[in-house]
Amino acid sequence: MRSEKINDIRAIAAHKKLHGKISIVSKIKLTRKSLGIYYTPGVGAVSSYLAKHKNKTAELTIKSNSVAIISDGSAVLGLGNIGPEAALPVMEGKALLFKALAGIDAFPIVLSTQNPLEIIKTVQAIAPTFGGINLEDIAAPQCFEIEKILQRTLDIPVVHDDQHGIAVTTLAALKNALKVAKKSPLKSRIVIIGAGAAGTGITKLLHAAGMQDLIILDSAGIIDKSRKKLNSHKKELAQITNRKNIKGGLNEAALNADVLIGVATAGIIKSHHIKNMAAKPIVFALGNPIPEIMPRDAKKTGAFIVATGRSDFENQINNALIFPGLFRGALNNNVRRITFAMKLRAAANLASLIKNPTQKNIIPSIFDKRVVSAVSMAIK
Repeated sequence: MRSEKINDIRAIAAHKKLHGKISIVSKIKLTRKSLGIYYTPGVGAVSSYLAKHKNKTAELTIKSNSVAIISDGSAVLGLGNIGPEAALPVMEGKALLFKALAGIDAFPIVLSTQNPLEIIKTVQAIAPTFGGINLEDIAAPQCFEIEKILQRTLDIPVVHDDQHGIAVTTLAALKNALKVAKKSPLKSRIVIIGAGAAGTGITKLLHAAGMQDLIILDSAGIIDKSRKKLNSHKKELAQITNRKNIKGGLNEAALNADVLIGVATAGIIKSHHIKNMAAKPIVFALGNPIPEIMPRDAKKTGAFIVATGRSDFENQINNALIFPGLFRGALNNNVRRITFAMKLRAAANLASLIKNPTQKNIIPSIFDKRVVSAVSMAIK
């Protein structure tokens, strides 16, 4: 606890010293001559040209390499609804990763509204500046409708990373984990704990990958077609999961399961859940900052492979493995919308970077220089 407190103090001091983790840097050395070309009067010719040829904006402006990171601060990391100001350092950190890993100029934009319609209208209004929109830390179920409407109305890719980034990374890691455990992806029972943005994204992508024996739980237990008062996105999940109509909660879902994927509450996975799983159980405890079960406890109980979302444990499943390459590919190839086929290819490419996966090595590091290229090649 004392070391965590010291780390907190260091983090705050480091941020205070920098006054922000990113900055805008000019590509031009300002001289009398360059002023006339890149500002007035030269810029007038560019504006006049774009007034007649709006589709050329990306060729002449920052649009070609820029992404907006949009958040309302309603579902930030493990901190919950902390508002826009408190969300800003997280969005800055994401912008830092965009630049450092993929060379993309990303702009953190936090909004002082959590009204879905206002968020949609705001993003639509600022979209002409950007080549892509990254929605971040927006709570479910609003996030699903916001993304759906923006994807339908904008001509640039809109990605809610809390759904899709974690889903692609999870699928890549799961491919390798199942290979090490010598389990069939098509025959394995996979249980997803948490039906928010991450759980929904993971479930849909695993289903698209051909994995049929899926069970997903929310705070009320296993989602199935007979449950009443399911919202629209959970009704959609009920159509593609729980084909054996299992009732109950995590105790029932974990029985004979091959894989547990936690994107829910710290400590929700107990030792007895793992003991009741099938042979060579695979446990992905992805909650941040505290996982659903600590790796040492999972292994002590018999987990064959364990992954978390944290960098201080082996097998880190992190969105940063996906979003830089995903947007790099989208910007390079003028992709308007990210499809399931692209995400499946990205997961396959990412998994293939681990030539000989082991229990302790099922997913590349975010510092692996091959990652961005491998993912970007899938987005076309």
